[in-house]
Amino acid sequence: MTDIDEIRDNFALLEEWDDRYRYVIELGRTLEPMPEAEHSPANKVQGCVSQVWLSKTLDRGGSEPILRYLGDSDAHIVRGLIAILLTLYSGRTPKEILSTDATDVLDEFGFRDHLTPQRSNGLRAMVERIRSDARAALATAS
Repeated sequence: MTDIDEIRDNFALLEEWDDRYRYVIELGRTLEPMPEAEHSPANKVQGCVSQVWLSKTLDRGGSEPILRYLGDSDAHIVRGLIAILLTLYSGRTPKEILSTDATDVLDEFGFRDHLTPQRSNGLRAMVERIRSDARAALATAS
C-alpha cells in the first residue's frame, strides 16, 4: 500500500488531468480484492452514483482500536478514489480518522474542480461513512 505522501508526489509530477485520471485508475487496481460476500447492502455506501461498498473490521487487540477497510466499486475512477481514502484512513485509530480531513487532501489534489458534483457527493458519502464508523468505535470503547 502506498502512503499519501507518495500519492501527493506522483500527483505533483502529472500536469495533465488525463494523466492524473489514469493514475487514479491505476491506484484503484491496487485495492485488495473484496470478497463477494462483502458486496452486501450493509456495506453499500448510499449517496454514490456508482455502486460503492466499504467493509470494515475493528481490531481491538492493541491499546486503541484500529479500523481496517476493504472497498470496491463498479467504476474504475471510483475504485481509485477509494484507494486514496483507504490510504488516508484504513489501519488508523478512530481518533486519527476523526483528526484527518480528507476534504483538505482531496482539494489539494484538485478533485473539487475535476470531479462531477455527483462524484464529489459520493466521495463525501464515503468519507462520512468512515468518520461515522470512527465515532461509533470511540463511543463503544469508552
